[in-house]
Amino acid sequence: MSKKRYTIETSCPQCGCSAVSNLSHDEIKKKYGDVPNVEMECNECMAKYTDNMAKACPEWDEECKLNK
Repeated sequence: MSKKRYTIETSCPQCGCSAVSNLSHDEIKKKYGDVPNVEMECNECMAKYTDNMAKACPEWDEECKLNK
């Protein structure tokens, strides 16, 4: 049985490049924790930005009830 994977999609506000990550529950917890906003770094222009987890991964938000 495979672990459920979550897709996190963001785009850099500076250059517009998009980033997509497919992570398991444990990987998300380790990398981001249970926070409403995630800190990201663009692989193209190296800009650091914050994105809303509910928007970046609605499926994760629904399961973990970050909005509650």
